[in-house]
Amino acid sequence: MIKIELPKPDLVIYQREQVLKDGDVPITPFHGFIDFHKITRDKGGFFLFYNKANQVLFVGKARKIRQRIKKHFEDNVSPMKKYRDEIYKIEVYEVEDPMEREIYETYAINTLRAKYNIDKVFYE
Repeated sequence: MIKIELPKPDLVIYQREQVLKDGDVPITPFHGFIDFHKITRDKGGFFLFYNKANQVLFVGKARKIRQRIKKHFEDNVSPMKKYRDEIYKIEVYEVEDPMEREIYETYAINTLRAKYNIDKVFYE
């Protein structure tokens, strides 16, 4: 039997408001997230969207993580287009190897029972 464990996330961001202190520059929120700029631009990996109840909503992977996550918030063909308002937390995992990304994505979808993934689902 193959044993797979999800690594610890490289970054976790939450939907939140900026608390400005003297000298702070206001950050324009991206769909309620002000830490979006912390997501790597050039690295590949996979990501998990969670709601406030900490339920996994969606798992995805990409060669460039920030670009792909942005598309889920902006694209009209994203499976998340009707559920964007539910996203409260994003976990980002940097994984450069495409095969590892594929394995982790499929594993996370099925073990965490991602609510809105329709591909790669082996449970019902």
